[in-house]
Amino acid sequence: MTRLALVLLLLIGCLVLLLFLVGSSPSEGPIVWVVGSLERVGLEANPKSAVSIDLYAARGEYESFQIIVRAPASGLKNVNVRAPDLGGPRSTLYREKYVRLTRGTKDWTGNRNKPLGPGWYPDALIPFENPATGKRLSGAPLTAAPFDLDAGRNQPIWVDVFVPRTTPAGLYRGDFLVTSDQGRAKATLNLKVWDFNLPLRPSLRSCILYWKVRRQLPANQELLRHRLMPISVDPGQERLLIDTLGLSCTHLGFWSKGDQQRGTMDPAPSVAELRRAVAQHQRDLYLYNYTADEVEGHHGVYESLRQWAQNLHQAGVDNLVTMAPVPELYDDGSGTGRSAVDVWTVLPKMYDRSRARIAEVLQKGDKVWSYNALVQDDYSPKWLIDFAPINFRIQPGFLSHSLRLSGLLYWRADLWSSDPWSNVEAYRPSYPGEGMLVYPGEEVGVPGVVASMRLKWLRDGVEDFDYLQILDSRGLGEQALSIARSVGRDWQTWTRDPDKLEAARHRLGEMIEATPTRAAKDP
Repeated sequence: MTRLALVLLLLIGCLVLLLFLVGSSPSEGPIVWVVGSLERVGLEANPKSAVSIDLYAARGEYESFQIIVRAPASGLKNVNVRAPDLGGPRSTLYREKYVRLTRGTKDWTGNRNKPLGPGWYPDALIPFENPATGKRLSGAPLTAAPFDLDAGRNQPIWVDVFVPRTTPAGLYRGDFLVTSDQGRAKATLNLKVWDFNLPLRPSLRSCILYWKVRRQLPANQELLRHRLMPISVDPGQERLLIDTLGLSCTHLGFWSKGDQQRGTMDPAPSVAELRRAVAQHQRDLYLYNYTADEVEGHHGVYESLRQWAQNLHQAGVDNLVTMAPVPELYDDGSGTGRSAVDVWTVLPKMYDRSRARIAEVLQKGDKVWSYNALVQDDYSPKWLIDFAPINFRIQPGFLSHSLRLSGLLYWRADLWSSDPWSNVEAYRPSYPGEGMLVYPGEEVGVPGVVASMRLKWLRDGVEDFDYLQILDSRGLGEQALSIARSVGRDWQTWTRDPDKLEAARHRLGEMIEATPTRAAKDP
């Protein structure tokens, strides 16, 4: 062989080796990074550098983060994600599905809490596994994985990490593996489990209304997994849901037909009828009756409300009405001095115009809850899809604690269009996602419903409330209130910075872990 031929052979060998190295380089495989739970990542957002994340959780708590998979110029085929065995904490994966808002929420002039406008938003969550069985899902019209990804596009994966109540405190670490036909990558989770438990029954009471799937067990279980209470469940399933998922309260089921459109109410059920209804429920449930809706100013119904209250009180049931306190209802007429409304449930704007009266009813021992609907002011948290994620988390958590609110109500969770996985503007195009916190499960192969990202953020807010209540119960109420107010003082003054909220939660966790319980261990 001549020297020239030998040189050519060596050059060809180097070229083949170079082509092999380029073809198998990481730039041709999945590009992966991680972000926290309170960040939305756009379809074509630029990659970030973080490939590991630190999380902190109590026992009995969910913590979440997101793995973002981006396709290189060649695209990706057959992408999948595998969760590690963390040796206690359990991971649940979802592929985030983008939904398109054609119009977005109307932006009021001078709005202090602005919507983000039309566009594509990750919101729907397609589970990798059936939440009831833990088995991998496949064959449905929508499946989580494997999936293909076009060049330059992002696909976020939502990761829920649940810490069972038997998990020892300490550090847990694991790598999530992202595979594809073009290569693989990994993302690392470092989880610290704090040495305390969240209560099985959330400290914050709630009433979330289903219409289409009301009393369906899988749908109710999905809400309860997110620490929110369905308005009602089948009484025969109450014990199961109390013991396994922390069901804590339920609506008795009577409706007066009193609302903002009518100036009248139907007569109250008899005490005997109410007592028969009470007897169907488990004794350790808090029972209330959602009697009327937004009847403030309809003075003609106040006498009827007093009669409803008297009968409900004799049956051992609290009376819930969505209205601000009015002095005419501070007495139910029974001679006990008890208010006709036990649970005053208010919008932020109703709270703000009735601050003095809310202080009065709280002093009397009444309860005050909050609710959310549409866009009724320009400053408070909103639950429409095109508002920043912190809107959903801060209301049930830090704001509720700061304002002495003990519960949360939402008028509907299952308002679906004819194609809910693509069209989330069933209420009106200018209110995207209104009345819709879950998606129908049939399209992804599970019974009942599956969560939106917004439901996850609400759950995390309920857990924030638990942290504050635990600290309060350990004799550090002033410190808890100070921390709560540092990020959410009132409806008009609350942080838009997720890092500040997370820092406040982290401080609460460290304080709880460092403070011994006064008596028995946390539930």
